Amino acid sequence: QVQLVESGGGLVQPGGSLKLSCAASGSIASSTAMSWYRQAPGKQREMVASITSGGITNYRDSVKGRFTISTDIVKNWVYLQMNSLKPEDTAVYYCNVEFYSHVWLQPYDYWGQGTQVTVSS
Repeated sequence: QVQLVESGGGLVQPGGSLKLSCAASGSIASSTAMSWYRQAPGKQREMVASITSGGITNYRDSVKGRFTISTDIVKNWVYLQMNSLKPEDTAVYYCNVEFYSHVWLQPYDYWGQGTQVTVSS
């Protein structure tokens, strides 16, 4: 069982920056992908950024050029650097780590509790 804890959220003005961190209690070295999702009030949860075990990154169009996902595999941490923040970035941000089960022949994942990001003047 891998436990994930997000931190780094808070209140920031438009145009500001925040760096979110996700600390894993177990090893993420064998994961197939690590991602950040977000969910705003009244909206569906959406993928913000992801990075595969092969190092391939993928970003939601609305955050391209502003957000950067990175990892520290040795320390079991996942980060999301957010620059040029906009009010529409306001949401609860969740960390997700995916593995593949060779027993159940399907992927499985773990979620953090979320951290609130509010962009407002």
